[in-house]
Amino acid sequence: MIALGNYNTLRVLRSTRIGLFLGDNEGTEVLLPNKYVPEDFEIDMELKVFCYLDSSERPIATTLDPLIIRNSYAYLKVVQVGAYGAFMDWGLEKHLLVPFREQTVRMEEGKRYVVHCYLDEETFRLTGSSRINRFLSNEGFDLTPNSEVDLLVNRKTPLGWEVIIENQYKGLVFESDVFKPLAIGDRLTGYIKSARPDNKIDVALQPLGAKMLEPTANMILEKLNANGGFLPLHDKSSPEEIQKQLHLSKKSFKKAIGTLYRERKIVIKENGIQLV
Repeated sequence: MIALGNYNTLRVLRSTRIGLFLGDNEGTEVLLPNKYVPEDFEIDMELKVFCYLDSSERPIATTLDPLIIRNSYAYLKVVQVGAYGAFMDWGLEKHLLVPFREQTVRMEEGKRYVVHCYLDEETFRLTGSSRINRFLSNEGFDLTPNSEVDLLVNRKTPLGWEVIIENQYKGLVFESDVFKPLAIGDRLTGYIKSARPDNKIDVALQPLGAKMLEPTANMILEKLNANGGFLPLHDKSSPEEIQKQLHLSKKSFKKAIGTLYRERKIVIKENGIQLV
C-alpha cells in the first residue's frame, strides 16, 4: 500500500507522455510527473519517492524532499492565509494547510510555527496542526537515562525550553542546563536526564556523568587548536565567561580540563590553558 505523506520505494511500471507510473506490490499506481523523472530510469527499476495529494486531490509522487513528513514535526513558514486556514511552505508545490481549528493562535503570513503533519481521517488529506500537545504522549516512555535523542525546540517556558523528543514525547531542558543559545525550531542532539513519576521528562544538552568527559574534552582540544593552542580560561574563570566562549557549565569545564591535564595534553597556567 502506498503511504501518503511518507517516502515509498516503488517500481517503474511504464513511461507515458505525462510521466512515469510507479506501483507497489499490491497493484496500486501513482504518477511521477515528467519534471521529477530521472534521466537514467529503466522499466522495473525501483525509485524512492514522496507521495502526497496534488491540487486536484489526486495521489502524486515527487523526488523532492519535503520539510516535514507524516506524523512528524517541523518549524515551517506561513506563505498565505486563506479562507480555511494558513498555508505553509513544506518544500513542495502544493502548500500544507493548517486549518483555523488546528491553530493554537491565529497564524500570520510570513511567520514560522512548529507544526505536526497528520492524515485527516475524514478528508483523507495531509493536514498541519500547531496543537502539538494532542499528538504527544509520554505514556510508555522507554528510553533510559543518558540515551541520545533527537530534539526539536518547541517553545520557551518560565522553567526553560520545551522540546519534542524523537517525534513522540514532550520534554523540558531546564534553563540551568542551557549553555548555548537556543531558538524555537532548532534541531539538536540531547540526552535523557530523567523520567519522573508524573511522566514528565527532563532532558540535557550534554552527555551525563562520565560519558560527558570525552566529547567535552575533545571539544576543548578543538577550540585550543583553532585558537593557536591557547584559551584564556582556567579554573578561576567566571561561569559566565566559560559559557560565553565554550557553551559549557563551569563544572563541566573543570572536569574536562582535569582530564586533559592528567593525560598531559594541556598545561594550566594562571592566565589560561595551553596545549602541550
